[in-house]
Amino acid sequence: MTTDEIKAILPHRPPMLLVDRIVERSDDSITCEKTFRADEFFFQGHYPEVPIVPGVILCEVAAQTGALLLHGKMSIENAVPVLTRLKEVKFKRMVHPGDVVLCTSTIAEQVGRAFYLDATLKSNNQTVATLTFAVSSAPKPQLSNS
Repeated sequence: MTTDEIKAILPHRPPMLLVDRIVERSDDSITCEKTFRADEFFFQGHYPEVPIVPGVILCEVAAQTGALLLHGKMSIENAVPVLTRLKEVKFKRMVHPGDVVLCTSTIAEQVGRAFYLDATLKSNNQTVATLTFAVSSAPKPQLSNS
């Protein structure tokens, strides 16, 4: 799937679009890829001398991967997918500029309109993070232009 096709599904846009491509997909699992470029906005301050991908960014990669998996399974007409829970987040290795991360998200359970997913993020065949999270849909807010 191309970046344009991903943009047609996800509401995220650069610099917060954190999925480069879909590697593999089934009904209940998806693997996406993200290459962390040296010019990513967060490396400017985290940390300039030793740039490390913030853990919250790795969690967002998992959430966006999960949202791509849930496309077509959630009712998102006039709604957006939102992260509603993070649980059992474990960071095992640091991710640096140039690293390619594969994120696999799998549906563990559905309760009403909430989906519970498990994610594993790997780089160079080594686990860098694992987490359990929930995604639901929320009505698109009516934003004023004032």
